[in-house]
Amino acid sequence: MRFVRFGHRGSERPGLMDDDNRIRDLSEHVSSLAGPSLDPDELAACGRLDPASLPLVPEGVRLCRPVQKIGKIVGVGPNYHDSASLAGFKVNPEPTIFLKAATAACGPTDPIELPKLSTRVDWGVELAVVIGRRAKYVSVEDALRHVAGFTLGNDITERSFQLQRGGQWSKGKSHDTFAPLGPWLVPPDQLPDYGEIDLWLDVNGERQQSGNTADMIFKVPYLISYISRFMRLEPGDVILTGTPGGVGLSYDPPRFLKSGDRVTLGGTGLGSQDSTCVSL
Repeated sequence: MRFVRFGHRGSERPGLMDDDNRIRDLSEHVSSLAGPSLDPDELAACGRLDPASLPLVPEGVRLCRPVQKIGKIVGVGPNYHDSASLAGFKVNPEPTIFLKAATAACGPTDPIELPKLSTRVDWGVELAVVIGRRAKYVSVEDALRHVAGFTLGNDITERSFQLQRGGQWSKGKSHDTFAPLGPWLVPPDQLPDYGEIDLWLDVNGERQQSGNTADMIFKVPYLISYISRFMRLEPGDVILTGTPGGVGLSYDPPRFLKSGDRVTLGGTGLGSQDSTCVSL
């Protein structure tokens, strides 16, 4: 079962994808994909509905980020050896984590804004984890019980803001549209091979990133457990689990996004995103 949100900004509604990849309206059963409705048991109940009994949504509707209310986005720093070595980042004995503003979240086809005075806007395809139950000091063994589902993420970063403006990573990662999410939210039992997902990202049709979540240094259950030691995770919180090699910073010379660039990315079982960059 794949959950979505669809509609114009300000009037988004929850839905699910049927077996024919058509969107079905869930709003008669849940008011939103947020808070208590993200509890794994609640999503499982929705998953037991007969999709044919739900209203069919017209084709061409806008897909939004699959979670309505995001309390916080927790990013994980270098989590693939190839990405760290190519970009010149050190892999620490413990995960490097940072906060990305919740206002950075947007949908899978929304434009990516290039901030004023930006010159080094970078990309980063990632597996994103959406929390469905409150998690505080959870064990590795129990971590997945707190997950609503997985989705596709793009950790957009303005590298000069991140690295040359006082060293605060959040500065370079929190601009509006710097966290495209979606198109789908896939519950863990519908994506049992989340630890072996092929991830890819193209810019203007040229492959930049190609990796697999099997190569993560710190695995998903450990990341959830680890982060929950330092901050309480609430339903709707998102964890970006790190990006494989091929970010723009790693090239010689570096490659960065410019207005008009088209960024497409995808992951096994997670669908794909397609966004165009626009200057402010």
